[in-house]
Amino acid sequence: MDKLQGIHQGLNRAYQAGETVLRGQGSALDAVCAAVEVLEDDPLFNAGRGAALTADGTVEHDAAVMSGDGRGGAVTLSRHAQHPVDLARAIRDRSPHVLLADPPDDIVADWGIGLADNDWFVTPDQREHLAAVQARLRSRQHGTVGAVALDIHGHVAAATSTGGIENQAVGRIGDTPILGAGTWARDGVVAVSCTGVGEAFLQGGVAHQLSARMEYGGQDVAEAAQAIIDNEIVAREAFGALIAVTAKGRSVLVWDAPVLQAAWREGDKIHTRI
Repeated sequence: MDKLQGIHQGLNRAYQAGETVLRGQGSALDAVCAAVEVLEDDPLFNAGRGAALTADGTVEHDAAVMSGDGRGGAVTLSRHAQHPVDLARAIRDRSPHVLLADPPDDIVADWGIGLADNDWFVTPDQREHLAAVQARLRSRQHGTVGAVALDIHGHVAAATSTGGIENQAVGRIGDTPILGAGTWARDGVVAVSCTGVGEAFLQGGVAHQLSARMEYGGQDVAEAAQAIIDNEIVAREAFGALIAVTAKGRSVLVWDAPVLQAAWREGDKIHTRI
């Protein structure tokens, strides 16, 4: 199986995992977490095992979840949790906090989340990529995995997970774990997950800005999303994309990026894009 075929199959599996939850009348939050877990397990995506490596050759994960009732959880600099998205969910559900950096392994284990040595997340392909980037033979890799969902109860949710930018400085934090920058959800409005150059999404408050344009400005979701990508991402000479689903069930995918991978359903068919 070649890499492109593997990516298509991974996207399809992730979509089906989330859809299975929704068809069982599960919550939007459960659905987005289920979808992201699949991608964290797949070394072809920049999250979980196979994530981009720091300049030191280690893995530092960021992840966030948010439900439309305004509750969110996030983790940054996670080095041992096998499913960073589950750790973000646990922070939301089981702690009084919203964002934790490199939480202690004993706490993570107490929350029932599997742990692994950092080397477990590092794949031979990523070691090769990092060496090529540091030798200036290749450009840096970017990437994020994310999911948005609307459930039968009318609630929306978003989940995002990433290893960041290949060869990034140790300790660098992007937009993914920052609610309102890379991840956002508000019932009655929209759920958003972003990918791209995190610094631009942070400075533009992109995920929340989309919600605010819709809720307070009355803008159409596609019009608002395109304006944000143009004004906050392209204008900063960066690149990126966002996926969103509205409270009425309308899905949008807007990007200005050389590569974008996504999955969605139209009728009886699940479509995947690379």
